[in-house]
Amino acid sequence: MAQLWAAADLRAELVELFELLLERTDHLVAPLTWPFLAAGEPAPPVPLGLHGRYSRAEVFAAFGLLNDARTFPGQEGVFFDEATRCEVFFITLKKSERLFSPTTRYNDYAISPREFHWESQSNTREASATGQRYIHHRERGSRVLLFVREENKRGGVTLPFHCLGFADYVSHEGERPMAIRWRLQRAIPAAFYPELAVAV
Repeated sequence: MAQLWAAADLRAELVELFELLLERTDHLVAPLTWPFLAAGEPAPPVPLGLHGRYSRAEVFAAFGLLNDARTFPGQEGVFFDEATRCEVFFITLKKSERLFSPTTRYNDYAISPREFHWESQSNTREASATGQRYIHHRERGSRVLLFVREENKRGGVTLPFHCLGFADYVSHEGERPMAIRWRLQRAIPAAFYPELAVAV
């Protein structure tokens, strides 16, 4: 840092670059506000930002779930992190027939900037432990965190997920799968709301 600080020309160029990048930014990332924390309780040490873009591996690493024993995060659409009491959903809106079987092509989409429609795994019943965990997550002190992307790949490049932040259960219909309506704590930024509502 001392060498960088001493290079005045390089610092000036970096300032110009940062200004240009800020002009091109379509949204700002904010810290996640963790629900259900007691007074004075610190937020879990999960370095993710609201409305940031992350790969599945980056999310797993942020939760401390990548290590020597587990170097690949897997392809789970949902995982529950016991340490933070956090249910993490990875949602891909456009599901190709090549990558998703008929039983996993769920109908997921943004209903509005504050509400999201999500379908559970195809075997989830309302009365099951998983179904009840989704419905009663607030009373049980667990959190629901949504990560959404429009499609798996574009131009051969795997797309990152948008962190939509924490959501609360509103209602559901049916089962196997359960169609659940979630209310986001913070609205989806206008810059990428249209692609997340594409299925409507």
